[in-house]
Amino acid sequence: MAPARKVSVKRSASGDVAAFLKKAAGTPVRAPDGKNGRLIFAMDATASRGPSWAQAMAIQTDMFQEAASVGGLDVQLVYYRGLMDFGASPWLGDADRVVSLMRSVNVLGGPTQIERVLKHAAAESKRGKVNAVVFIGDAVEELPDQIMAAAGELGLRGVPVFVFHEGGFEPAGSVFRQIAQLTRGAYSSFDANSAQQLRDLLKAVAVFAAGGRKALENYGRKTGGAVQRLTHQLTRKT
Repeated sequence: MAPARKVSVKRSASGDVAAFLKKAAGTPVRAPDGKNGRLIFAMDATASRGPSWAQAMAIQTDMFQEAASVGGLDVQLVYYRGLMDFGASPWLGDADRVVSLMRSVNVLGGPTQIERVLKHAAAESKRGKVNAVVFIGDAVEELPDQIMAAAGELGLRGVPVFVFHEGGFEPAGSVFRQIAQLTRGAYSSFDANSAQQLRDLLKAVAVFAAGGRKALENYGRKTGGAVQRLTHQLTRKT
């Protein structure tokens, strides 16, 4: 489903939630069983992101480096571009290797493959626990019903998807918000002016992936209402 018209939708976190994200993200945590959490970091590398790719890559790299600073996390980099070009790295605990791989990806014209990303994440979750998926993209060119079916499977498997939507344009925004809702994840739009908010939010996702909801709830006892709203966003029911 190609976007017929781009209508900007801007959403921002409240000041108290943003403050909590910054505090929580700065604290290393590990999964209760001592094993690293596992996070799939997926990105759209199709031509529509070309005009802003250099800037977006810089933001994405910063986002990942901030998330990696949390520790206790293994990451798999996933991307799509071109005519069904789809890549997935091994699971890596070395942030520098992941960043190097990320920077090696260039844009190439082709359709979106969001359904494939979600199905890949579901397949990975059958092989081993996947704590969260981060997806960064700007458009939807597929049948929404097929995407929702794949998102629903991830939701049933307990894998939340955190969607970072470049530009925040509709109708893609509606599809992305449904993915987040079905998987009990979260949605955030971004542009060149929201890099710091994204860094803070992704670090919070990394805390969640590495230590689970309990890690955030522990901080909730110290920070009050803001964390309760965040916890609701991460785990809301469909």
